[in-house]
Amino acid sequence: MPTTPVPTEAVQQAAQHVEDILTHAFEHEPTAKTLIVFDRDSPLAIGLTAGYRKARPSSQFVEFDSEDPSHVLAAIDTLAPKDLVVLIQSTSFRLDAFRIRIELFKRGLKVIEHPHLVRMPGRQAELYLDALAYDPAYYRGVGNALKQRIDIATECVLHSRGDKLIFPAGFEIAKQNIGDYRKLPNSGGQFPIGEVFTESKDLEAVSGRVQISNFGDTAFTVNTPEQPITLIVKAGRVVATENSTPEFERVLEAIRTREEQVWLRELGLGLNRSFTPERMVSDIGSYERMCGVHLSLGAKHPSYNKPQIRKRAARFHVDVFAITESVTIDGEEVYRDGAWCVDRVPVA
Repeated sequence: MPTTPVPTEAVQQAAQHVEDILTHAFEHEPTAKTLIVFDRDSPLAIGLTAGYRKARPSSQFVEFDSEDPSHVLAAIDTLAPKDLVVLIQSTSFRLDAFRIRIELFKRGLKVIEHPHLVRMPGRQAELYLDALAYDPAYYRGVGNALKQRIDIATECVLHSRGDKLIFPAGFEIAKQNIGDYRKLPNSGGQFPIGEVFTESKDLEAVSGRVQISNFGDTAFTVNTPEQPITLIVKAGRVVATENSTPEFERVLEAIRTREEQVWLRELGLGLNRSFTPERMVSDIGSYERMCGVHLSLGAKHPSYNKPQIRKRAARFHVDVFAITESVTIDGEEVYRDGAWCVDRVPVA
């Protein structure tokens, strides 16, 4: 494990970001009960825990012990609905049959998850902490503007270095990860945040070509090939590639082996301005929030049901990141030059 500690100034910045998240996204008062479960197995976990201590020193801090997690369960049992649980995990906490986030939501608790922190050492740790910044006017304003357009769209075109990927059949109702939980059944999830996502109403209507700069590999990390890989999509499936790599072909082969074909499902519009093609982290679950467009390969997408896909047979959801010059929705350009260019919806 890398041992270089997170710089003091980054910890201080993280403390401010944490305070903004708790105040604006969760409306969680300083006097409200907070349980923070942490480990010391990575510099980022240590630094992030220090940030929470600075932001909310009155919280209850419990160190996770994989040999005997009973004290964690005992601490959770003392909580009441609307209390907050923060999970700071170098890998991912295991509590036997206790499915952490699901069980916490069942109890009416607010949840913030920070998993797989060991995957982001050195400079990546600082980028991760920077990505925790929460600007409600930006996330909710841009997020709601994109959702409004997606929900009534008839066509979307992703322009990728002269190639086009075309979604001509409209979209499923968009879902958001923008730190606004007021109308949602559960409060919280994995951080950093920043995404609006959907998929084509008719998967088989999607076709075209798109170039990708990165993809999630078999180790669940962000893989960057030496040159962009082109995906050729017909009837909603990846049918061929150009300039592929052995690792990407292993990903495709794994999908084909279990699912027979490679569906293209999610259209993800990432909003987090701290992550860009030049500012990357290795953890795929964090980097998918990057400001730009990502797609998913494989039949698995639990947010939406499709008649031609059996949920039990769907195994793969692999994120790939499109090289995106612009995105147009019904002829309106909503993304260009690495930023979303829609008029923000005023924050309520």
